[in-house]
Amino acid sequence: MKSKKKISLCLNCRKKSQTMDSDLSDQETEDYAKSLNNLTEEQNNLTADQKFMYDLIVIGGGSGGLAAAKEAVNFGAKVAVLDFVTPSPRGSTWGLGGTCVNVGCIPKKLMHQAALLGESIHDSVSYGWQLPDPKTIKNDWEALRTAVQNHVKSVNWVTRVELRTKKIEYFNALGYFKDQHTILGKLKNGEEKEFTAQNILIAVGGRPRYPDIPGALEYGITSDDIFSLEKAPGKTLIVGAGYIGLECAGFLNGLGYDATVMVRSIVLRGFDQQMASTVAQEMERRGVHFIYEAKPSKIEKQADGRLLVHWVDKDRQTHQDTFDTVLFAIGRKPLTEELKPENIGLKLVPETAKIDAIDEQTNVPNVYAVGDVLHKKPELTPVAIHAGRLLARRLFGNSTEQMDYVNVATTVFSPLEYGCVGLSEEAAIAIHGNDKIEIYHAYYKPTEFFIPQKDVSNCYLKVIAFRNGDQRVLGMHFIGPNAGEVIQGFAAAIKCNLTFPKLKDTVGIHPTVAEEFTRISVTKRSGLDPKPQSCCS
Repeated sequence: MKSKKKISLCLNCRKKSQTMDSDLSDQETEDYAKSLNNLTEEQNNLTADQKFMYDLIVIGGGSGGLAAAKEAVNFGAKVAVLDFVTPSPRGSTWGLGGTCVNVGCIPKKLMHQAALLGESIHDSVSYGWQLPDPKTIKNDWEALRTAVQNHVKSVNWVTRVELRTKKIEYFNALGYFKDQHTILGKLKNGEEKEFTAQNILIAVGGRPRYPDIPGALEYGITSDDIFSLEKAPGKTLIVGAGYIGLECAGFLNGLGYDATVMVRSIVLRGFDQQMASTVAQEMERRGVHFIYEAKPSKIEKQADGRLLVHWVDKDRQTHQDTFDTVLFAIGRKPLTEELKPENIGLKLVPETAKIDAIDEQTNVPNVYAVGDVLHKKPELTPVAIHAGRLLARRLFGNSTEQMDYVNVATTVFSPLEYGCVGLSEEAAIAIHGNDKIEIYHAYYKPTEFFIPQKDVSNCYLKVIAFRNGDQRVLGMHFIGPNAGEVIQGFAAAIKCNLTFPKLKDTVGIHPTVAEEFTRISVTKRSGLDPKPQSCCS
């Protein structure tokens, strides 16, 4: 009996070693291996992973898709990324990297930083810095926009280089499904190219919505446009009071522009509503205007180029005002319908057009999804990145670790930032009942605010915990300077089942705003005044 032969098969996708029992001679074995290597498309009676161009195709060049692609190649997978940016109604487009890099987290944080620096310049006078009249200090929008866009383009370039270094094939193409293993990619020149893969990952993210009113598409902009706006925005109406709307209003106000937020119902839907109201109060105190319980009905362009906005209030009364810029931040829509999901029977949630996946697995066996296209999952860059990496490890690295979408920390980069992790007060009461939870809260004074005598009325934090038993912490909320930096560490503690006694037993770093969490003791139930404590005793 002939010995066991180990034949190396080099097919269209990855190299794979197979072992088989054979009665063939050495020459016959070589001929057999050669015939396998030369299989034509018609001879597709092989196993699935032997007949495709790639092990993984990622549709979408944003954070989640790129993270999955880069992780997959670490395990020897052959990967392609298809990414294409359809210009916004305003004509804005951008390079590889997705929303976060180009029109989201990164440019937003840079403009937020620009606004904070302006505030610090004015504070510096109180600390002895001699400046020209602070009232004459102004921000140069063109210089700021250019600096931000130059940084964004540098990240685009680094991303392209990284894909090339890792031998990930990148195509600037709009991809959609032909069948469950085949993607058709429409290139910029109109040519169509066909790609096949064993696994396909949907990571196309979403784009801002526009309201269905006259003039919205013609004259309005969104977060897709604001960071590359050629001309200073001037007096701006922001329609929508989610985190994107408030962040844009906040940095525009900080840069010296008149900013108004139009709120249809509530501020920061999905966040703790006491904290949301406090954020809005602080923004109003700083000069941001709010129009509550109203929605726009029409936008008209006037002879001088300015925009006349008509809106209706809760009593159906009509109003109007003139603005230089109207920015819509009323939510985002996933780009799933462009994928032609009907070609593979991919199920979308009718109300949202999102994918209701279980552990990133869609209803189509070899098709997966990460990021903002997922139904009822946090629309956050770090969530997409982590989910993408874990998925790649499961597909190609024999991992079984799943993404944990619970207790994900986040921050609203409003002028006075709001960071949180875990349950809101409303959610904790709804889930566990008011009698089973305790709400600890406090106002505090950041040391940096003392000398400039800055207003501290909205520097506030609270901790939500079980009232009895181990008093496990269910949520932490903080409004103040560097809220994201403060909450990040506590998010890890909550992942490790932080209890309120352990929090109280933690020695704080003094003087910091983060230490206020270790000093908190007044409960809402007690009715005591949560006023700021003495700084050093």
